[in-house]
Amino acid sequence: MQKVFLECNSLDKRCYDEYGLSEDILMEHAASGMEEYIRENFSKHSSVLIAAGSGNNGGDGIALGRLLAGDYNVRLFLHKEPVSDMAKLQLKRAKAVGIEVVKELQDADVIVDAVFGSGLKRELDANTIALVNRLNSLSGVKIACDIPTGIDRKGNIKNVVFRADITFAMGALKKSYFLDGVKDFIGEIRVVTLGVSRQLYDGETTMYLLEESDMVLPSRKAQSTHKGNFGHVALLCGEKEGAAVISAKAAMRFGVGLATLVIQDKVYTPPYLMQSTSLPANTTAIAVGMGLGTFFEESFLDKHVVSNLLPIVIDADALYSKKLLSILSQARKIVVTPHPKEFISMWRILSGENITIDELQENRFEYVKKFSLKFPNVVLLLKGANTIISHKDEIYINPLGSSRLSKGGSGDVLSGLIASLLAQGYDALFSAINGSLALALASRNFLGSSYAMLPTDLIDEVGKLE
Repeated sequence: MQKVFLECNSLDKRCYDEYGLSEDILMEHAASGMEEYIRENFSKHSSVLIAAGSGNNGGDGIALGRLLAGDYNVRLFLHKEPVSDMAKLQLKRAKAVGIEVVKELQDADVIVDAVFGSGLKRELDANTIALVNRLNSLSGVKIACDIPTGIDRKGNIKNVVFRADITFAMGALKKSYFLDGVKDFIGEIRVVTLGVSRQLYDGETTMYLLEESDMVLPSRKAQSTHKGNFGHVALLCGEKEGAAVISAKAAMRFGVGLATLVIQDKVYTPPYLMQSTSLPANTTAIAVGMGLGTFFEESFLDKHVVSNLLPIVIDADALYSKKLLSILSQARKIVVTPHPKEFISMWRILSGENITIDELQENRFEYVKKFSLKFPNVVLLLKGANTIISHKDEIYINPLGSSRLSKGGSGDVLSGLIASLLAQGYDALFSAINGSLALALASRNFLGSSYAMLPTDLIDEVGKLE
């Protein structure tokens, strides 16, 4: 798990004030981090094209060119003449070692974007748009210094974006790397240390990036056990019965001892799934919403779902129900798992505020914070290219998912995984985090074509994670 920050300027300032480091030292370390990667991955005399802006991001790029000069064929393109003192100083140094400053952009083995850093606030002008488009048309491996040009300080896209293969984060990770819209432009993210270790550089935060190593599976170690030791999940099976069946299969695969579909009419299921017209007496968690429709009377929902305090996952159709959303004010373990369209409907019911999907996607972190302030007892999992999990004042980002999950049934699998953990006695935040990680990593482990994965494949892969 890594810390994530809104911005890094205050962390840089701490380096100056507390550690006696200078802007020059931090810039040299920024350049050195990129240099190390290039030397490890590209042979000497490879060509390197650096497009540098007029500020300190440009200064980082110019310093990189100096460090590579002599061993690599370095060409420096100045988008604009340096304005910041550090960029001016780095250009003076670069010219002293004979770096070639070019007027035209030609292809190279490595393309470095050091035009704008993470402080971008304005729209890109026509010259910058043309520059980014030209850089994107080149075939070399593309490196972004700090953040790809075209992504602003909030993580939103301005006109066009440099499409990086790898982005070097300077000092620490920033929130702007993890909005859904930028995922196809950021590439791999590597953090460069700036004169002190990350432990000394990092400050306090309530935002964290989840990693594969953070996943904790419900592994069974005790030998003297029975199925009742591992909980009993009840899943409401509504109009689209397949969704609940998928969730129940996933729950069983992830370790729950028993799974029952709560039905009105019998449905075809695998023999290991039970069916009941009411909530079983030994139920330890509930999942509601997957394919639910309007199948159940409100009196039934009141009796079996709303009027108890069992742990619960609320998903899909349930997120459009004012009755079921009243659960969010209860003192029980609750996880809600909306995709963006479901979130805006839920938020309208809960707050009266009408927002569009675009408004949500541009302000995902802000809206999950609003939700968690309003419902501090609830764990929110907002689905997306980068899943966001929020509880109280803490936010966890899962960047490990892939487009393989963009298929009907994936969300039903997720609900089943989370409900399984809740039924086994885990808390809501643990269940959301580890259900999300298991889903993402199972999708990555699927060996078929990128477009071919079925929910059943996903469930099978969950069973191989240990």
